[in-house]
Amino acid sequence: MGHSLGWGRRYLMVRPDHFRIDYVINPYMSTQDQPDPALTMKQWDSLRQAIVDAGGEVEVLEQRPDSPDMVYAMNLGLATGDGRAMLSHMRFEPRRKESLTAADWFTGHGFELSRTGGEGIGPHFESGDAFLFGDSLVVGYGPRTEADALKHLATEWNLRVRGLRIAHEGMYHLDLPFCPVDSTHALVYPPAFDAASQAELFGIVPDPIVLTDEEAFAFSGNSLVVNETIIMPACSPRLRELLTGLGLKIVVLDLSEFHKGGGSARCLTNPLDFDLTPATLPGGEVVLPT
Repeated sequence: MGHSLGWGRRYLMVRPDHFRIDYVINPYMSTQDQPDPALTMKQWDSLRQAIVDAGGEVEVLEQRPDSPDMVYAMNLGLATGDGRAMLSHMRFEPRRKESLTAADWFTGHGFELSRTGGEGIGPHFESGDAFLFGDSLVVGYGPRTEADALKHLATEWNLRVRGLRIAHEGMYHLDLPFCPVDSTHALVYPPAFDAASQAELFGIVPDPIVLTDEEAFAFSGNSLVVNETIIMPACSPRLRELLTGLGLKIVVLDLSEFHKGGGSARCLTNPLDFDLTPATLPGGEVVLPT
């Protein structure tokens, strides 16, 4: 297997005190199918505990009563281990209040805050579209994040940013079809991307583990690796064999209530420890699929 990930040991999570489906902004959501509050809390606790059991740390933020989707903490902002945070600028207005609380949390915890825009001005950026992998920050764009945000990230933080254009409404954030596993392996679902981005994806990931339709739509790509443990909402026998072969311990959790809002394990957890040093040279560069 590749060397283990250099990040993914510290997370911010939002306790789901006010999680419900008030509006529809992705194909999984229906206001007719509401999460059960007690089961929601039980499932969320199981995820927090699994991260701690795997040797990770979890910080918890209170959920705003006016922000039912805030529980999907992956979109609060892109945070680095050296104390920088790029706040999300949400595409959909109902989610924008989340950023007010996120900004307070990041600044209150010593992060230096940047943003690509706000209040609908400037390019949209949602941090569920951004992962450090290899020598680059890999950013999905299209449904939620705009291509202009990639240039902003590259220049503001002096990074090499590689873009992948998402062309599938069911895979609206990069954290659904792309999951870094170690330094060379990642779970990937190529049909999420346009043809040029699929080619780019295989250039970015030396050892791709390609998900089937069934695995992808069971949210298997929305998993997270903490040290030598991978925490997943679903794991087919085929994936189990591949991942245990890489030396990973697999923990499968029932996160069904959160699937009603279109997210799972990764969406519920925001890594606070990306080490962007591998992505710094040559800085300010954006590589888009051609």
